[in-house]
Amino acid sequence: MGSDKRPPFALRWRSHTLFVVATVAVGLFTDLFLYGLVVPVLPFMLRSRLAVPEDRIQACVSGLLAAYAAASVVASVPAGWVADRAGARQAPFLGGLAALAAATVMLAFGRGLPVLYAARVLQGVSAAVVWTVGLAMVLDTVGPRNLGKTVGSIFSFISVGQLMAPVVGGILYDTIGYAGVFAVGAGVLGLDFCMRLLVVEKKVAAKYDDESGVVSSHQNEEDEEDNRRGYGTMVGSDGQEESGDPGSIPEEAGESDSLLSSKDDDDEQTYKITHEPNRIVRAIPILVCFRSPRLLAGFGLAFVQAALLAVFDATVPTEAQSLFNFTSLQAGLLFIALDVPYLVMGPVGGWAVDRYGTKFAAVVGFGYLVPVLILLRLPSDRLLSGTSNIVLYCAMLALNGVGLAIIGSPSMVETSFVVMKFDKANPGFFGANGPYAQLYGFNSVAFCAGLTVGPIVAGALRSSIGYGNMNLVFAAVTALTAVASYTVIGGRPRVNFLRRLTRTAA
Repeated sequence: MGSDKRPPFALRWRSHTLFVVATVAVGLFTDLFLYGLVVPVLPFMLRSRLAVPEDRIQACVSGLLAAYAAASVVASVPAGWVADRAGARQAPFLGGLAALAAATVMLAFGRGLPVLYAARVLQGVSAAVVWTVGLAMVLDTVGPRNLGKTVGSIFSFISVGQLMAPVVGGILYDTIGYAGVFAVGAGVLGLDFCMRLLVVEKKVAAKYDDESGVVSSHQNEEDEEDNRRGYGTMVGSDGQEESGDPGSIPEEAGESDSLLSSKDDDDEQTYKITHEPNRIVRAIPILVCFRSPRLLAGFGLAFVQAALLAVFDATVPTEAQSLFNFTSLQAGLLFIALDVPYLVMGPVGGWAVDRYGTKFAAVVGFGYLVPVLILLRLPSDRLLSGTSNIVLYCAMLALNGVGLAIIGSPSMVETSFVVMKFDKANPGFFGANGPYAQLYGFNSVAFCAGLTVGPIVAGALRSSIGYGNMNLVFAAVTALTAVASYTVIGGRPRVNFLRRLTRTAA
């Protein structure tokens, strides 16, 4: 539409794809960094500031961690619902940051357990907002074609915050005290606030047409560049929008077969709403998409992925203490072996999703994790001694980090594609913004459920059958997930799946 007012200052770079994606990445980084920054400080805070009895500290720490997870689960779907109905996603995105800032202030100055619990609840609400609204902004910005690569890169970046935060928090507390911990937190929050305030969504920038003068031409130039790089809406040579299935493996010109029996799966009637939805579905329209097995399988991948991540968080420190008599700091440094491959391979795993499809990445990723999870038993069998055994454990963790990077993107790309098909087949049903923030709200619920179940099951298994056999159980889970990915993710597989896969990889 025409605009009779001046465009925002520096509209071109504020709405640039790179800046929008970077803003979301920094928001996710801030959430994880501030979460991890206070974790090593909580026991000391409870003991020295609140005078909590020693025998209650562990229970209070667990309760504060649980309050965060519970608030995130409860708030994820409502946050997505609000974001999908808002005119722009920036307002709820800033609202989530306000909750995080309030939580940080309460943690810094709170003098009672109720205040700390309230702060952790606000942190959980903020996490729900940034993960649902932020990821919806990413999809709005880059479109489906580059979603895997973009998500893989973002997850690699934010893993740095997850890795650094506990170490930084512990060092700052030991050297400076509370002031140092929360000063760093305030600095990260300040950067995040500036970026969220400056960012302009693509759809907002698009409202400024040729009447806006030079800015519009700049925006058009960027849109053309985005199309050349594959961002945004897929446009075919005839000018019509395309919606290529990310589950399929792209073929060379002249080849018509794909990994999927696409005639059935891409039939718009499959996604058409043919009956009058009930009141609940009209209120939460994303629920109509739950009839798709691919959507449910995608949520299942998110659950298993989160459970595996949580298993490492829960068992690596205790196993390191048991095997090597490591301190908490030494055990924390072991995560570098796990996270560096995740950081390096995350964009590669996302690129594989975009290039070869969600089925390929999910089957290969979960299939690869089966043997490397089993190999984690080698250090516990004490085949080597001393430093050699520590090196062996680090090597096994690094191999698992590669697998975790590969499985980081398929769930989000798969579920996004399914919901996009429903949105396209039913114009107007999901509203102007579509149901994507609601989608990521449910995805967050599945992920948080995995983060909750993983440590509980892992702890029980490690105590009853040992660390090696515990990893054998989770290897069996990943094998079943790989089989489910082969049969459901990306649609029904063709008979010549392996031949196709081998030829494409070659």
